[in-house]
Amino acid sequence: MALPEDELTLTRMAYFSEHDLALINAHRKPASRFGFAVLLCYLKNVGFAPDKKISPSDALLKHIASRLKLSDDLWLAYISGRDTTRREHLTELYSYLGVKTVTGQIQQDSVTHLLPMAMRTDKGILLAEELLEYLRRNSVIIPAIDVVERTCAEAMAGGDKIVFQTLNAPLTPAHKDALDRLLESSDNRPSRLTWLLQPPGKINGKNVLQHIDRLNSIESLALPEGIERAIHQNRLLKLAREGRKMSSRDLTRFSSARRHAILVCVIEEARATLTDEVIELHERLLNSLFSRAKRTQAERLQQTGKLIQSKLRQYIDVGQALSEARDSGDDPWNAIENILPWPEFIASLEETRYLARKDNFDPLHIITEKYSTLRKYAPRMLSSLQLIATPAAQPLADALVMIKEMYRKQSRLSLFQRVGERL
Repeated sequence: MALPEDELTLTRMAYFSEHDLALINAHRKPASRFGFAVLLCYLKNVGFAPDKKISPSDALLKHIASRLKLSDDLWLAYISGRDTTRREHLTELYSYLGVKTVTGQIQQDSVTHLLPMAMRTDKGILLAEELLEYLRRNSVIIPAIDVVERTCAEAMAGGDKIVFQTLNAPLTPAHKDALDRLLESSDNRPSRLTWLLQPPGKINGKNVLQHIDRLNSIESLALPEGIERAIHQNRLLKLAREGRKMSSRDLTRFSSARRHAILVCVIEEARATLTDEVIELHERLLNSLFSRAKRTQAERLQQTGKLIQSKLRQYIDVGQALSEARDSGDDPWNAIENILPWPEFIASLEETRYLARKDNFDPLHIITEKYSTLRKYAPRMLSSLQLIATPAAQPLADALVMIKEMYRKQSRLSLFQRVGERL
């Protein structure tokens, strides 16, 4: 374990009280006093004692030597001496500091303490940090690294077992059979699970429908509601990632409890992913339709631009002639005829009426031409997605429910009338 190297921390760690110094000076030989002081310093500040395998910090040795007015080389003399002397010193220090070593019962208590955390995460470093903190709070000397590793490994195994049991508890035999059938494959075709986890592909209505089929396939499993909330989110995502990386054949080799737990996590994570991807595909498809509609509208304007300019100039001339006729008292009809023969004027009006149509300037009118693209999947998408709205968005959710009902009943105007009445 690396110690801080800053001067302030090292000075604080090398400080000894009057009682500490009296206990240190009770030992006759300089090497014994220095070694005893080093053990005391480590037990008080770090929680374990250095030995032949774990050497103390050179910087800390210098601070302790300076404090006791001894040479820091005395540590080598101490650690090379009798092991009995070191054990006697440790026994004396344990009593003085009121600490104890790890026993079988303490180790089991530590595992029990770590279990709730192991149910949230299986990261060994986090469990080890929590274990060390637990031992310090309970005045237990930090054991050898292999003891720490075994304790954390036992806690992780216990956490796994509880997680698997928690996920399996609400599953019926029918649920388990349905999950196992996801792993079956025949005629060199991929398993159902592999099909469920396939990416969406290109942005088109066909791929939206395929994703909706995957969502409906998951719904047909009828897994217990809220099963994904039975364990911590970290564990759910970890097991889901683990399951995604494995082939169906690999999953069949696991014990039934582990296999079904992993499959539940994979399915629940896939449900959320598929829902997001269906909405994203729909959004990107709409954006694509809007972009094409804007381009079409721009092209139409470009194609009719010269004609629009011609009509504007024509009606400026007509307006000017009418104004002059009014001022001079001349016949306005003759004024128009002098600019444009009446049949041509009527034809020009029709052309202008066509150019002034709203769908020539508003992309929304153009996008309705592509309604058939949305109609291919929109009814199934609305019926497959489970939408829950905040209070602010509830009117929108109500409108979607009505549209869903409209698709179901194949109704049109009457349903929109009811929407208008509610709004």
